[in-house]
Amino acid sequence: MSAPKKLNRRDAIKATAAASTIALASQITPIAYATAKEGWIKLFNGKNLDGWHINPEKIGHGTGGQWAVEKGTIAGQQDPPGSGNGGILLTDKKFGDFELKIGMKPDWGVCSGLFLRGNDRGACFQMMVDYHDAGNVGHIYGEGTTGFNTRTFDINGKYDGKELTGLMTDKHKAAKDVGLIYSCTPEEFVSAWKVNEWNMATVKVQGEFPKITTWVNDLKVCEFDGESSTAANYDKEKIKGILGTSGSIAVQVHGGTGWPKGAKCRWKDISIRPL
Repeated sequence: MSAPKKLNRRDAIKATAAASTIALASQITPIAYATAKEGWIKLFNGKNLDGWHINPEKIGHGTGGQWAVEKGTIAGQQDPPGSGNGGILLTDKKFGDFELKIGMKPDWGVCSGLFLRGNDRGACFQMMVDYHDAGNVGHIYGEGTTGFNTRTFDINGKYDGKELTGLMTDKHKAAKDVGLIYSCTPEEFVSAWKVNEWNMATVKVQGEFPKITTWVNDLKVCEFDGESSTAANYDKEKIKGILGTSGSIAVQVHGGTGWPKGAKCRWKDISIRPL
């Protein structure tokens, strides 16, 4: 058997670096490694609100709302609770084309929203998180722009006394009648939604006049094409003039008396992949 080959200094440095990389990789979970490899960026560190800000000036919903990190989640409510004063929490960074994943757990009765390409004045493409009677979760609304609305059904609560036990739907419409390419059925949404638990939303936004697709717990909820949508009040050029082609990700506490005193909307596991 031949004697082991001696490494020169350069080879030794390479070998040490390789060993360190292997050791570090062994300490990273497969999910975290895959997430980093695939280009996903965490927007919330689970500890504080670094990288986020509230609306700097008063908007229609209020001066900003009250935001705190609670057990690794972002919790939003009116400020002070029940006052009618809401607002939005926005990422400092702006994004144009992207795929976003976000966990959400709204208390029943709140009117919240996930803002896409948003600005500090509260304008955006909004994925509705109107978690109340006559509400909707997952369809697209033109917040602060033209007010176009693409919901194909409303949600209403089933109650055991005062406790929410399930969801019902009404005011059903076809996708084409609200300017969508596609919408899930009300029955599919009710089956996919987890009452009183965490739900995961995924949103993909692409294009100058964006194509927006939303999923909740892997159910495709809707597909909106900003290039050709026939939604009532939709004006692609006007909206582009207001929003541009990039903006912040934001979450909302709706202003006004409809938000129950002390109710919160919670968010976690927020990550984005620029496209």
